[in-house]
Amino acid sequence: MKKKPAKEKPSDAPITVIPRAQHPISRKDISDNALKVLYRLNKSGFEAYLVGGGVRDLLLHKKPKDFDIATNATPEQVRKLFRNCRLIGRRFRLAHIMFGPDVIEVATFRGPHDHIETNDRNQSHKAQSGMLLRDNIFGSVAEDAVRRDFTINSLYYGIEDFSLRDYVGGLADLNAGIIRLIGEPETRYREDPVRMLRAVRFASKLDMTIEPNTAEPIPRLAFLLKDIPPARLFEESLKLLQSGQGYQTYKLLREYHLFQPLFPIIQRGFTQGGDAPMEKLLIQVLKNTDLRLQNDKKVNPAFLFAAMLWYPLLEHAEKLAQEGGLPYNQAFSLATDDILNEQCRSIAIPKRHTTTMRDIWSLQLRLPHRQGKQANKLMEHPKFRAAYDLLELRADVELRHELKDLVQWWGEFQQSTPPQQRGMISKLGNKPIRRRIRSRRRPVNHNRNND
Repeated sequence: MKKKPAKEKPSDAPITVIPRAQHPISRKDISDNALKVLYRLNKSGFEAYLVGGGVRDLLLHKKPKDFDIATNATPEQVRKLFRNCRLIGRRFRLAHIMFGPDVIEVATFRGPHDHIETNDRNQSHKAQSGMLLRDNIFGSVAEDAVRRDFTINSLYYGIEDFSLRDYVGGLADLNAGIIRLIGEPETRYREDPVRMLRAVRFASKLDMTIEPNTAEPIPRLAFLLKDIPPARLFEESLKLLQSGQGYQTYKLLREYHLFQPLFPIIQRGFTQGGDAPMEKLLIQVLKNTDLRLQNDKKVNPAFLFAAMLWYPLLEHAEKLAQEGGLPYNQAFSLATDDILNEQCRSIAIPKRHTTTMRDIWSLQLRLPHRQGKQANKLMEHPKFRAAYDLLELRADVELRHELKDLVQWWGEFQQSTPPQQRGMISKLGNKPIRRRIRSRRRPVNHNRNND
């Protein structure tokens, strides 16, 4: 879309209605299930609009991932209209209409949250920090528009006349490539600190610029993310790092001081020069993840987190082994528990992923052990390929001959026939096996980058 100058104060912009002939959104680009919901709500006498990222992406000629709907029907009224509906959430009461694996989310128009009703089912409560704890005040579509987070996410496509409604100057900001909060930025961030992460995510994903007033409070309010449930931050971290723009998002997270609340263990290892093995591997795994997603390949969050946390784990294992006088394997096992426990206090990584991470890490110690039947047993391990990929990344980062030789050997072994594999194993002979894989010790850097 051709960029145009954005209005200075989008919240003061008059309501703009763009008729069907003057915007590019077509029903053929909207999912059939979303259209079913829109039409049924409309035919039942309710207002019904496609809203949020679905409208934004259609205007940018992108394929939306989700289609969300806003209506003046209450959640209970929506449930009466759809047998395949379930209501979720206490903080934000929503209706999810299920079409097999496809879920259409329907939200009732929100009203001003300072208008608290006496009925507890329709209340808004704020914490002392300003965070909204409950928000079920219902209102009009115009009131709903100013309650949304960013102007570009506050555009409404109406099913009744197929027009586009803009209440906050979102279309101008979309055309200009600007991420702008609706309302006073600090207040809006305190209501929901995750909006800071969303600002960064949209800026990276859409290649847009965060408007200065929207950007200014973020570094000094980043600490508010510590009040967000770790399970919610896990979901947000996946959106941030597995968007196809993970590396660019990472740079913005660092710039706005948002990385530390998510990954405090990794933050402690950052150096002034940015050239530590941990930092190099972090950047490379994010770039590789972006490339896979851009090529429509699957990515495993467990591998991403295992790679990101490998060097902090290694450093902690070395510390436990040296200071506690423990055998290295025991120190490594204890370090694995410590690292996962600490990381999960910030981001609650589910057990299905931490189990895989443990396998990938433990295999790093086992991959040098190839004599006898060990090589074949290792290659039969379900997480062998992921462990090999991490080994390959480590070799590229550390540039150590023994790691590169190990990567080359396993690469050839995977491609060889059984007789060739037996020959490769026999050539190893009875060489002594290293019992641990140490990182290169580096001097303590007292000039850490604590952004």
